[in-house]
Amino acid sequence: MVFFSWARPSPEDWKSCIDRSDTLNYDAKYIGASANPLNSLKQDKGLSKDGFFLNHKRVLVGSGIDTYEKGKNALQSWRHFGLDWAFVDPKTRTQVGEKFCVCVKEFLPWVMMPLKVVYVDEKKKGKEKQSLSSFSFGSGTLQGHLLAGEERFSIELDEKNQVWYEILSFSKPADILSFVGLPYVRLRQNYFAQQSANALLKHLNASQTPK
Repeated sequence: MVFFSWARPSPEDWKSCIDRSDTLNYDAKYIGASANPLNSLKQDKGLSKDGFFLNHKRVLVGSGIDTYEKGKNALQSWRHFGLDWAFVDPKTRTQVGEKFCVCVKEFLPWVMMPLKVVYVDEKKKGKEKQSLSSFSFGSGTLQGHLLAGEERFSIELDEKNQVWYEILSFSKPADILSFVGLPYVRLRQNYFAQQSANALLKHLNASQTPK
């Protein structure tokens, strides 16, 4: 079961996709695993043994608590999906249990891929202006998604007052289309990560208060 649309998907299309996708399509033991650091996932022999591959992108998007808060708000309103060829309903809530649909333009058809938010994590260490803070959420793939696995989006203010945007995922083919086209799928994942970072940077730069 794969969800296609020849035109840009409408709200009715998203709802139909979500309503027909009830359960996660990967092993329960991996639910929430994308919350772990990259090095931990690289050393997880179970992931590689079960056929999952990693995708990772970390980009410096600015500095200071103001940029961090704007970046957090941007993730919560799906600004990192502000692309011509990929989008998520910006009203989608970043809360555990929320189902949503990623719509992606692939050659002629659009592909709708259902997911569910499986965790949300926010850390604030101290009240100092340059304290270490982070916000992240992870979404798991549902039945009908071309891939099986999880993806985490996060924004972090580090000890040097730098703000980082990070995408981290583990996935594997869940359909014959993604299995046959795996090299293309991985290429598109890398391309999305770069385009997503660019979209977030563009949003943050546009929201800067003129001096």
